[in-house]
Amino acid sequence: MALTREERETFLAEPRIAALAVAAGAGRAPLTVPIWYQYEPGGDAWILTGRDSRKNRLIQQEGRLSLMVERLEPTVRYVSVEGPVVETADSTEEHLREMAARYLPAEKVAEYVAFSLANHGEGVVVRMRPERWVSSDLGSV
Repeated sequence: MALTREERETFLAEPRIAALAVAAGAGRAPLTVPIWYQYEPGGDAWILTGRDSRKNRLIQQEGRLSLMVERLEPTVRYVSVEGPVVETADSTEEHLREMAARYLPAEKVAEYVAFSLANHGEGVVVRMRPERWVSSDLGSV
């Protein structure tokens, strides 16, 4: 059963690991990788990635991306969203802190942010405007 707009936006707003997909060029399957993301219902989704990463180069080249999240319990449910990139900007320590706080226990956030700043190089925030949605709750299987 397809989800309502409210159900799919609420589901996407939960802290899940997304599969990010972006076209990888002629003769190649899409680049598909796990990624942390941020989303609030009704807004844009955003990710953090390395400025010089293959992922960022492909996203900038294509100008759009997809995110897909799923769960298995209490029912099998997924949401996939695709849309255009509406902004790419330098990432900040505040972006890192917000993203880390979404996925990590509070006592691990500062350590992760310090590690990321010291080891991951320059990053960017990529914002995507949700345009096309595919969602379903397949019930208990």
